Amino acid sequence: MSDKIKIDIVSDVVCPWCTIGYKRLEKAISEMGIQNKVEIEWHPFELNPNMPVEGENVQEHIANKYGASLEDQKRSQKNMTEVGAELGFKFDYFEEMRMVNTRDAHILLDYAKENGKQTDLKMRLVESFFSERKDVSTKEILKLALKEVGLNVDEGMARLESDDARFQVQSEESYWKNLGVNSVPTIVFNQKSAVTGAQPVAVFKELLTELLQEKNV
Repeated sequence: MSDKIKIDIVSDVVCPWCTIGYKRLEKAISEMGIQNKVEIEWHPFELNPNMPVEGENVQEHIANKYGASLEDQKRSQKNMTEVGAELGFKFDYFEEMRMVNTRDAHILLDYAKENGKQTDLKMRLVESFFSERKDVSTKEILKLALKEVGLNVDEGMARLESDDARFQVQSEESYWKNLGVNSVPTIVFNQKSAVTGAQPVAVFKELLTELLQEKNV
């Protein structure tokens, strides 16, 4: 592990720029051919920790939280859809789309990490939400995601009943917030340098090249 670049990504499942940021990072890693030289770990951040079970219409949510007009939202969604398409990711925004609670999703991502399938589950949940119009706060969709990436469904879902597992996610969220992480994605390299937001592919390549050179010194 010590000869690999450790990349910690603090993000939420329902954060579009987190998805774009990761896809750009993934593209940089792939184009550099260094897939075997990096180790990625995902960490929880809830954009809306107090989101009720029924969720909230995305347009109303963005208007209430950020004061964005419907025109601004449409423009932003169009931009994200185009950027996503360039990276091979489908953003499918629709009128009835709802922002949902992601606490259970983060608990399952913690479980997936123990089984070496964290990135697989993360991307399956992200695709479910943004590309397939699925509610990633429901047990049915979470079960399906576990099954689709080859994880033990019963074992994974049992975690959702564990107070310890729930506390673990909350503790980790507090840890990153105490370090000053208040926007996502925040991507940390080798626990010493960090970037926020969906940086361009070129920026990631530059960072990774520097880190590789440090390893070879």
